[in-house]
Amino acid sequence: MTLREEFEKREHELNSPYAAFSDCSKGRDREEEPCDLRTVYQRDRDRIIHSKSFRRLKHKTQVFLSPYGDHYRTRLTHTLEVAQIARTIARCLRMNEDLTEAIALGHDLGHTPFGHAGERALTAMLGRPFRHNEQSVRVVEKLEKDGKGLNLTWEVRDGMLNHKTTLSPSTVEGEIVRISDKVAYISHDIDDGIRAGILFEENIPKELTDVLGKTTRDRIDTLIHDIITASMDKPHIEMSPEVKDALFTLRTFMFENLYTSQAAKSEEGKAVKMIERLFKHYSENTSDMGEEYLAMIDKGEAPETVVCDYIAGMTDNFAVMKYKDIYIPKSWIIV
Repeated sequence: MTLREEFEKREHELNSPYAAFSDCSKGRDREEEPCDLRTVYQRDRDRIIHSKSFRRLKHKTQVFLSPYGDHYRTRLTHTLEVAQIARTIARCLRMNEDLTEAIALGHDLGHTPFGHAGERALTAMLGRPFRHNEQSVRVVEKLEKDGKGLNLTWEVRDGMLNHKTTLSPSTVEGEIVRISDKVAYISHDIDDGIRAGILFEENIPKELTDVLGKTTRDRIDTLIHDIITASMDKPHIEMSPEVKDALFTLRTFMFENLYTSQAAKSEEGKAVKMIERLFKHYSENTSDMGEEYLAMIDKGEAPETVVCDYIAGMTDNFAVMKYKDIYIPKSWIIV
């Protein structure tokens, strides 16, 4: 028996009957020889961590565009916080921790530069909605490894695709990531908002802090405990009505006081214009994108889709650099 087979056997002995078992996966689009050391979900987690798109998350906006200061969250640190919260919940509920972690690490791979401002800009230029969850799946299926994709399991891709509030993952592990995403971003965005001087702890309505706690640490602790207690030995992830209502009311508070605040979003208009102009340039000059993107067009992909792929994959810094190269005059020097 290989180590992988021992791990698979152990899952059946220890995990909840509602967990997704590694040896029962619906598999990959392309069949592969099993690894002797790792289960399929462990391999997926490793492939995501070693991908280029995962590394680029460190320079993509979470809330504040290219913030000064080392302690503001980026899309990468958000992803790691989601993974940590999700793993804790999965472990306590005896779900598949490896699947949960893989979904969490991959759920935001399709995010644009400049956060949701980039999404809005690409939506306007495409004439159809750009959705980062769909782009995340496209990244791992078609864009990584020079068009070969990462060939992840169906369950990981399903969890990535359905991590938004309005969607329904097919596994309990996917549900864990979906709620952990909210717990993470609402909690750490409050922390960043306070650090930026835009939010103050005393501004959060007392009826919410009485339920959730008066610090970021206390709120995360309350939410994780509530999810575990309400979901124990159940086939779906649940929360108590009081805590769930408080969480989503706090989310509304955040949209009104941080996500749409002028102080936090003062530069977003510039970012949107930048993305729009980059889209127009690359649509008219597709050869500037590089060989791998031209190859996609040659294979029949719509040029506007490939331009969208190229821009969506940019970091904030790379987008600014490309914009300067294309639109900002360079100083004349004698060579």
